[in-house]
Formats: sequence, C-alpha cells, structure tokens
Amino acid sequence: MKKNCIFMALLAAVLLYGCGSEAKMKDGFYTAEMADYNYGWREYVCIMVKNDRIVSVEFNAKDPSGYIKAWDNSYMKNMAPVSGTYPNEYTRLYAAQLLEQQEDFQLDAITGATSSGYNFEKMAAAVIEQAKKGDPTTIQVKSDVKEP
Repeated sequence: MKKNCIFMALLAAVLLYGCGSEAKMKDGFYTAEMADYNYGWREYVCIMVKNDRIVSVEFNAKDPSGYIKAWDNSYMKNMAPVSGTYPNEYTRLYAAQLLEQQEDFQLDAITGATSSGYNFEKMAAAVIEQAKKGDPTTIQVKSDVKEP
C-alpha cells in the first residue's frame, strides 16, 4: 500500500510538471511573411531552430520579382540620409536581437525603421509559434499598419 502511494505521488508530480512546462521549439526552418506588399516590398522572417534554440535568423523584404531589399543600393542611398538607417542595417540589427533574446524577444526599435520593426515583432512571434508546433508551413501575417 505504501509503495502504491509513493508511486501515485510520483506520477502526480510528473503529470503536474509536464502540464506546466512550455512547449519546446522543434528543429527545422520556419518562415513568416507579411500578407501584403508595402511600398512594393513584402517583408519576411526565416529562422532555423536546433535543440530548442534559434541558431539563425534572416529578416528582409523582397519585391514581386524576388529582389531583396537589403541589396538595393539606390534604396539605401535615398533612405539613409532621411531615416538615419537603411534595410541592410536594420534587418541585421533586428535579426540579431531575436537571435540573442530567443523566445523572450523584446524589440528595441530602431528610429527610421519602426514600421519594419513592428512587422518584425509580429513575424517573429509567428515563427516561434510555428517552431513550437513543428509546422514548417510559411505563415502569412497581417499588418495593422496602413499605407498612407
């Protein structure tokens, strides 16, 4: 009888611990992209997860032909003097924040790239949820920000 009580207590502890633990991220690649183009660009985030850790983050935007925004030197030359930043800079800085902070991600927005930062936050949360489910399907994220 005493053995049964100990066994039941141990079983209850295991079940309670299991119910309270957070879901782990599954190994693989996970992608989220904005549902719509904004000023001709669709932003996306792709992460690689290994052993419940994000080991790689890519954040960028592409035009309908697939051209990457961070590669657009004329865009950079026009944006940098006005905004103080440009896509090849802020995309790497936002990605580095997610890589460093992991699931406890709190964005430190960069002046001049706040709408991209807002979109990045939404997409980062979406890919983390996909990683917890182990679902590699690219998820579409709707923006609350309206183009002027």
